[in-house]
Amino acid sequence: MFTTGRGEPIHPDTVSSLTATLIRRYNNPAKEPEEPLLPHARLHDLRHIHATTPLLAGVPVHVVAARLGHADPSITLRVYAHVIRAAETSAADVFAKMVAR
Repeated sequence: MFTTGRGEPIHPDTVSSLTATLIRRYNNPAKEPEEPLLPHARLHDLRHIHATTPLLAGVPVHVVAARLGHADPSITLRVYAHVIRAAETSAADVFAKMVAR
């Protein structure tokens, strides 16, 4: 996913440590006090964000699974079942409001 300027792969630990460094720099105490601090995050957390955001937006599971490189959407369903349940609850709430009109 990440390469050097010459196209050679970068070890994942290098990118992970860079992520931590960037968060530390952003959270530098010299910044404006009203700006929120970033929480600690691992590089792998970005993958979860990349999965949950489209799922919550209604993107079909098989599309998200393909983007994540899952051979079978059932893997995505197992890992992100909590997200899908939250989306189903939201859909039920929308339906209930429409019926109550």
